[in-house]
Amino acid sequence: MSEPASISMGIAERYAQAVFDLSRDSGDLKKLESDVAALDEAMKVSSDLRAMLTSPVITRDEQGAALDALAKKMGLGATVANTLALMATKRRLFVVPQMLAALKDRMAADRGEVTAEVRAAKALTKTQSDKLAKALKASTGKDVNLDVTVDDSLIGGLVVKVGSQMIDTSIRAKLNALQNTMKEVR
Repeated sequence: MSEPASISMGIAERYAQAVFDLSRDSGDLKKLESDVAALDEAMKVSSDLRAMLTSPVITRDEQGAALDALAKKMGLGATVANTLALMATKRRLFVVPQMLAALKDRMAADRGEVTAEVRAAKALTKTQSDKLAKALKASTGKDVNLDVTVDDSLIGGLVVKVGSQMIDTSIRAKLNALQNTMKEVR
């Protein structure tokens, strides 16, 4: 990880920890979870929101006003709305995506869950997803949420990442290994 990315992640982790602790202490974890989901969805669908969070041209006051209006329109809780306002005044809005990811991780850990990032060559059926989640639960001992993305370049198979462990059963990886073996024989 590069130094700027590391610094950004550190900032995001501190904000996420503060928001999580405040929400847990006030008994608002359910509201926090719905706020994070709503904000994450808004970030995915609105390129204008993503641009506003990272634009150096937009002033702090304009960002704060925009986020205040957004928080009211979305019905965000006071903890998240106040945190976004604080982040706007400190020019830290660029870490909102990382903060949301860190909050999701903290909430899942609080529930005793873990998220597995799965890349598949084609979309998984419900049965395949259930079998994979069951196998990963047996392996990790925790409930597993699957975050599945389709990656055509895998040709076939899966790449599963749970925490720092990665399992690559893709055909692309097997072909690359075969290619390296053939190069060594020469």
